[in-house]
Amino acid sequence: MTRAELDAAGITDSSLRRSYLCCRELNAAHGKTFFLATRLLAPDQRPAVHALYGFARRADDILDDFDPVLTPADRAQRLRSLATQFDRADTAGDPVLAAVLHTAQTYRIPRHLFEAFLRSMRMDLTVTDYPDRAALDHYVYGSAEVIGMQLLPVLGTTESVEAATPFAAALGKAFQLTNFLRDVDEDLARDRVYLPADELAAYGVDRGLLEWCRRRRRVDPKVRRALAEQHRITRDIYAEARRGIELLAPRSRPCVETAAVLYGEILDRIESADFEVFGRRARVGTRRRLRVGAAGWLRARRARRIPHSPAGPGTSSEPFDTAEFREHG
Repeated sequence: MTRAELDAAGITDSSLRRSYLCCRELNAAHGKTFFLATRLLAPDQRPAVHALYGFARRADDILDDFDPVLTPADRAQRLRSLATQFDRADTAGDPVLAAVLHTAQTYRIPRHLFEAFLRSMRMDLTVTDYPDRAALDHYVYGSAEVIGMQLLPVLGTTESVEAATPFAAALGKAFQLTNFLRDVDEDLARDRVYLPADELAAYGVDRGLLEWCRRRRRVDPKVRRALAEQHRITRDIYAEARRGIELLAPRSRPCVETAAVLYGEILDRIESADFEVFGRRARVGTRRRLRVGAAGWLRARRARRIPHSPAGPGTSSEPFDTAEFREHG
């Protein structure tokens, strides 16, 4: 359906279409839950969402490529090059930049949101621990909250963008904090801890104890209690963020609601595994993805039938693609 999506979005230039397709492939390969949720958007919305994901993925790949030959200085230079190309609208040699620059211009997404994102990415080159919540929030603003804010013009709102912005930022933050809990093991392998040190210390936990758990592939009771508190904080942020879904254009709500449900259920899996985050990765099963995705697809289809809604051109006749949900489960 990629040609239909590009046609629906009015993207006709062949080189620009290739850039958008590259972004879509990145999202499909790495986005998993996020990619599945985008299938519930109207076809004309999807290319822009894939472009924003593609840009974020490009920066993430620079940081997390396990190539041992790349030094921190090499990675810093690659990030600078990406930022310079974006700033100068220079798309040479980078297959995703044309799409994200076109999306930013089409939807008038403020440049400072991309600058904040790149600042947080640069932090990953030198910052390995966060002393408190304020320090972590500073990182998360650029790494996740601005992503939700970038998406708002694409999703559309029933009130002003300003009214919906705090909720979009909160949902991006909730998704990121979910990743931090799920990926404690993986992040330690990259010498990073994305949990506030002072909040861990309140339960007698430090980096050394986390490393001990990682080596032994089991969770110390103190770590379990500390992670349970982080879990509670993240749950509260989800609750706040979901209040803003009603401020989105009706045709966008099923996508965002589905993403919130599936990401929230990753938290459920972490809790049901008693916070055994070492040596295992919390996942939502394919059957459950299918159920949530099918329900979201029905809501999306109904929303696009609303006369004179922000749903744009008519109703999509696309079937619910169960194969795609199985593939990305």
